[in-house]
Amino acid sequence: MGVYRALVSVSDKSGVVELARQLIECNVEIISTGGTAGLLGREGVRVRSIESYTGFPEIMDGRVKTLHPRVHGGLLAMRDNPGHMQQMAANNILPIDLVVVNLYPFKQTIAKPDVTIEDAIENIDIGGPAMIRSAAKNHRYVAVVVDPSDYDDVVRQIRESHEIGLEMRKKLALKAFHHTADYDTAIAAYLQKVYGGR
Repeated sequence: MGVYRALVSVSDKSGVVELARQLIECNVEIISTGGTAGLLGREGVRVRSIESYTGFPEIMDGRVKTLHPRVHGGLLAMRDNPGHMQQMAANNILPIDLVVVNLYPFKQTIAKPDVTIEDAIENIDIGGPAMIRSAAKNHRYVAVVVDPSDYDDVVRQIRESHEIGLEMRKKLALKAFHHTADYDTAIAAYLQKVYGGR
């Protein structure tokens, strides 16, 4: 599957500017959110904001920004299903071929000795896991990257063939599901500790 459009939204911004520059060199359009879009823009990387793509603003202090049919339709559509493609066209949904997402730093937040339950709750990512799971579920058509250590391999494949091979997509999807499982386990363990005795 060719890579023509990427959604990039990361908490850990290690290497993301260089990744984005290389994607642009490969003629990949980048859609991005909040702080990631701001960083890329300041670094001179051409980026389309999520609001301009969805036609809907980020609301509720960023709690709602990527939970939109134009995002998840673009991730979950089966590209060889005529019905899915017709629905995409009817609803002005563009295919998203690559998702680069990592999650709010929940573990780092709860490791702080003075953390409050309110701080912990605000660092429970919702849109990130949803995008990761959508892309990983649909890895037959979409690649998902949750680990900056995979950026070089992904770019290498795009440079060579303008696509990410199925074996790589399988590997990345597996890593993505491990990532979200570990994240949810950390949240459940923390809430068990805080609320478990009540």
